[in-house]
Amino acid sequence: MYVIVIGAGEVGSNIAASLADSHEVVLVDRDGDVVDSLTYELDVLPLEGDGTSLDTLEEAGIAQADMVIACTDGDETNIVACATARTVSDAFTIARVKRTEFLDTWSGVEGAFGVDFMVCTDLLTAQSIVRIAGLPGARDVDSFANGCVRMAEFEVTESSPIANETVADADRFESLTFAAILRDGDVTIPRGETVIEVGDQVIVIGSPESVRQFARSLTPSPDLDEIDDVYIIGGSEIGFQTAWLFEQRDIKPHIVEADPERARDLAEQLPGSIVFENDATDVEFLYQEHVDEADLVVTTLESDEKNLLVSLLAKRIGAARTVTVVENGRYVDLFETVGVDVAVNPREVTAEEITRFTREEHTENIAIIESDRAEVLEIEIDAESILANRTIADAAGDLPEGVVIGAVTRDEQFITPRGNTVVEVGDHAVVFVDTKVLDDVVSRL
Repeated sequence: MYVIVIGAGEVGSNIAASLADSHEVVLVDRDGDVVDSLTYELDVLPLEGDGTSLDTLEEAGIAQADMVIACTDGDETNIVACATARTVSDAFTIARVKRTEFLDTWSGVEGAFGVDFMVCTDLLTAQSIVRIAGLPGARDVDSFANGCVRMAEFEVTESSPIANETVADADRFESLTFAAILRDGDVTIPRGETVIEVGDQVIVIGSPESVRQFARSLTPSPDLDEIDDVYIIGGSEIGFQTAWLFEQRDIKPHIVEADPERARDLAEQLPGSIVFENDATDVEFLYQEHVDEADLVVTTLESDEKNLLVSLLAKRIGAARTVTVVENGRYVDLFETVGVDVAVNPREVTAEEITRFTREEHTENIAIIESDRAEVLEIEIDAESILANRTIADAAGDLPEGVVIGAVTRDEQFITPRGNTVVEVGDHAVVFVDTKVLDDVVSRL
């Protein structure tokens, strides 16, 4: 495909990097210094210019473009860029927005704004937070095959029951696959004799119940069905969306917002939540409202530094688990190193959602693992697939190292993948793939 990406920030750069190996990519940004730096960092054609300008789009090759992805930090800019592109091209247009009002309008009116697909950063981030909250100890969670399959990532601590066990010994769950181990920046495909070490990140794929049982075996923290005390610190749009999603699951979150007017708005819009007007750095207030007994504290303030401070404070006084929003992607590992349980980067979540639309047509879903070290793909098997009508053991011989068939579903029924499992046309396979062999594998599957 010929793809024009407008906006070279974290989202745009990540998308361009994921596409560069197999597609022709033009990356447009107003900042000349950013454009110059990308010349050496990415195998794309960087172009300095305004993505809403027809002249810039024509210079970028809009006439031959198959897709236009507008992902600057400005909602209106992205919508106008897509609308402008549609006036002179039939390219598929994707717009990134933060405000849910735009998403609501687009969802309700076919073809609104000239945008074919719209992703809302704030809503996606809130959904990611709630998915992670649903599994105790999970650092990342994604669902596949209409919820029949779940992928989750866990950190192995000294107290983990699987620490220093072999994978064969740790594999105590009927429909669970140990897909990968991330260790010291490297991706390892585990074998039965592989020893799971303290500090490893373990990726598992399986049925929702097996993944839930595995999570419970690693940590005593409650899952979403058992959570009673949820505190959301910060009444930002992400905080609002997170509270709303918790309400839909019959959980009554507590929201702490310092601004009086915003606190009143939240109380009116979220009747199933309890809203406090207060400063979350007030330790006396935190104890008074029993934040020290919280099952989960989510920080969604407008500042990364404040989110870190409040998260560490909540952990210090006794909160069981913290999830914090981190706008700067470079801080994610740092936040988790110093004590935050899970850091969620909205730009990474958005890039992952958009990247899903750039894969081959039969790729149904995608999860990006640890800043693009690997991907988990859901593939609908067609007659041309290397898996079609073959056992997994037989097909594995024709696949490169770095690939694990984590799950198979047939007619929305989960099938535990074993060497003698025959994959049929029409099945959905959920596959872990090391990024190093991604393009080769996708072309074969």
